[in-house]
Amino acid sequence: MKKLFASTLITAFLCIGLNVHAQNEIKFKEFKLDNGLNVIMHQDKTTPIVAVSVLYHVGSKNENPERTGFAHFFEHLLFEGSENIGRGEYMKKIQSIGGTLNAYTSNDQTYYYEVVPSNYLETALYMESERMLHAKIDTVGVNTQREVVKEERRQRYENQPYGTILPEVLKRSYHVHPYQWPPIGSMEHLNSARLDEFMDFYKTFYVPNNAVLTIAGDIDYDQAEKWIRTYFAEIPKGTKEIPRPTVTEPRRNEEIRDVIYDNIQLPAVIEAYNLPRKDHPDSYALDMLSTYLTGGNSSLLNKELVDKEQVALQIAAIPLDLEDGGVFLLYGIANMGIEADSLEHSIDVQIEKVKAEGISEKDFQKLLAQVENAVVTQNSSVAGIAENLAESKVYFGDANEINKEMEKYNKVKREDIQRVAKEYFDRSGRVVLHYLPKSAQPGNPVQ
Repeated sequence: MKKLFASTLITAFLCIGLNVHAQNEIKFKEFKLDNGLNVIMHQDKTTPIVAVSVLYHVGSKNENPERTGFAHFFEHLLFEGSENIGRGEYMKKIQSIGGTLNAYTSNDQTYYYEVVPSNYLETALYMESERMLHAKIDTVGVNTQREVVKEERRQRYENQPYGTILPEVLKRSYHVHPYQWPPIGSMEHLNSARLDEFMDFYKTFYVPNNAVLTIAGDIDYDQAEKWIRTYFAEIPKGTKEIPRPTVTEPRRNEEIRDVIYDNIQLPAVIEAYNLPRKDHPDSYALDMLSTYLTGGNSSLLNKELVDKEQVALQIAAIPLDLEDGGVFLLYGIANMGIEADSLEHSIDVQIEKVKAEGISEKDFQKLLAQVENAVVTQNSSVAGIAENLAESKVYFGDANEINKEMEKYNKVKREDIQRVAKEYFDRSGRVVLHYLPKSAQPGNPVQ
């Protein structure tokens, strides 16, 4: 499942109390169609709305290194329409019935969802079945979406200050595993790809046996299952082998340092450390560590570096809990007049303090309260429940993982926060990037 405190920075590139029983159990029913489609249904009649989502277990890590960006490209392409839905009509149909819809792509998955009035559940199911069975993949759609993706890349990466942080970190953090490129991929690869390559990618990954369909909201279980079987049971099972990475990224034992000159005014420091697999038990302690460091104005690095020392204008800790092993990012923008070296030193001093002294009991109890609030919040909407059920099934093999999350956080002890800081914040294996203004680049006449 998604970790609770990840910063929205990564998208450019997911009540107080301390007891487990405070998290209401999420009840659900699930079944599997003969074509391999996993289906999970959650009934909540509080509000007359329903969320319909499909998670395809395909992200940038499943791509050919010579054809990066395909998964993200398909996020866009599958809104083009189908054999029975006209070009450009997909979004209009959902919006015309009072619904909302969206999608996103990560290194590990592609996720589509609609939230509609519950009396339009059948319509939403039909729309997703069309996406899976009859997607319109032709030259017109491919050329259209190429331009859309190019513009997205320009806005999010090339023209945004510090926008290249994720790709610059990933290519230095991974030398073997395909996590080394971000979901946006390469425009050169997309421009070079032939139509038959896009068709092959679709037939390989966007198949029922590589997907989880989740429905959450005001539904009748029997009627919902009937409609699901009507619209999805006829979709053929994929016949192609689904490529999964088989390599394991070796743990780094040497620090990698570099300088990136960007169109910025203030220097920035990025530190990236090795993380274990998403399903590793330590991921919960590392997630809590991230919020201790930068989760709110009263967090350690905000108090010490932003408020007291005033060496940082902004600071964030972001654990990318990826399926095959992620990276923990520390990201800080220097205050006016502060050099990158000085900011890096201040960050490292605080990290070493946590490694040497751990955290106080008071701060640990505050962390537990923040965790419970976040768990409750992420399951407070039918859209959130639908997404978390799907991710539980894909990454943990059990949809009921959604009900075990708070229990796993509560198993984290205060000393575990110190232990994971010592184990994973190893300077000898980290990546350190200094982002500096282009005017500081050697040889630049404007200095």
